Amino acid sequence: MAKTFKVLVPLPNYGCDPTEVAIPWLLLKQENISITFSTPNGEMAVTDQIMLTGHKLGLLKSILQAKPDAVNAFFKMQKSQEFRNPKKYLDIDPLEFDALLLPGGHDKGVIEYLESDLLKSCVLSFFTENKPVAAICHGVLIPARTIDPETNKSVIYDLKCTGLLKKQELLAYFATRLWLKDYYLTYPDTTTQDELIKSLKNQSQFITGPNPLLKDDLQHLKRGFFIKDKNYLSARWPGDVYNFSLEFIKMIQN
Repeated sequence: MAKTFKVLVPLPNYGCDPTEVAIPWLLLKQENISITFSTPNGEMAVTDQIMLTGHKLGLLKSILQAKPDAVNAFFKMQKSQEFRNPKKYLDIDPLEFDALLLPGGHDKGVIEYLESDLLKSCVLSFFTENKPVAAICHGVLIPARTIDPETNKSVIYDLKCTGLLKKQELLAYFATRLWLKDYYLTYPDTTTQDELIKSLKNQSQFITGPNPLLKDDLQHLKRGFFIKDKNYLSARWPGDVYNFSLEFIKMIQN
């Protein structure tokens, strides 16, 4: 009998990006991979409603909102037993799982997720055990902030990686700041790319990839970009999510 692989997906109480959660969920489920969600208090996560509905995005709605395929996948996922019954962060046992997925999100609600000491401890365990870890968009900040006690450096210190680009983050902010204020800046005093680079041995390890103009899908996988180095897989934004998810599945199954 084939092994059932188990993947852990931690989320904040509020603010996860619907695309970065739902598309991986959909593709993993199609491969009969078991998924366990986790939130700080063990209550069902609520996604970023602006990204899900496009509310308040104005004329930029068609560009910035989650695509219909992601919205549909999110509503399907929202009805699933695993999504409706997450574990508390405190109850996570990393040894129970074969791989870890860290989605992103930029609303201020994600800060409790990005700064969780419990999750950093969990990430350290996955790296110590050399299990697949996949992070996308702001989710890359958790491995970047996870310190290996043997080296006193980030667990990704020597690895090539990518993450939300500074130009992506600032473009969304400047395009919407008149009415959304700093909604697109999770941390107003820095960007994801700037912090990520500080955790690396060398700035050249951060790979920007091709200009992110279009979002990928199953028919246009080459639009999606990711970097894989050893057991760590990283991607930049929702536009990379299909290619990223399929590569994550390969890592799990191999």
